[in-house]
Amino acid sequence: MLPKFQVGDRKKFERIVSEEDTANFESGAVHEVYATFALTRDAEWSGRLFVLEMKEEHEEGIGTFVNVKHLAPALIGEKVLFEAMIDEIKGNEVNCSFQAKVGERLIAEGKTGQKILTKERIGKIFREIEK
Repeated sequence: MLPKFQVGDRKKFERIVSEEDTANFESGAVHEVYATFALTRDAEWSGRLFVLEMKEEHEEGIGTFVNVKHLAPALIGEKVLFEAMIDEIKGNEVNCSFQAKVGERLIAEGKTGQKILTKERIGKIFREIEK
């Protein structure tokens, strides 16, 4: 794991809300706005941006938690800006907080976590589950 970042470092990521990001379940469409599950995916990605630069060739990141408070809607076509900040680097764990905004409107906030493990270790964990 490369020591490229420290607590307080920030990364930004933009998402234009598309129809595929709306709340659709097996029962059908619920709302034509940014779904909580799509927002959660993108929140995790905002924290993963650090991991992509920290992991070495023989390593990979694996999510450990996502905690999202969805505060307001975002409409199809709106640009959502995610800003992730490193809260803690503890061994191989990278924990971040994030905010998601449309303009000045806060639509979500929360925390994400990932661990950086060797690809070999991740493969071993998955093989153990298959047994």
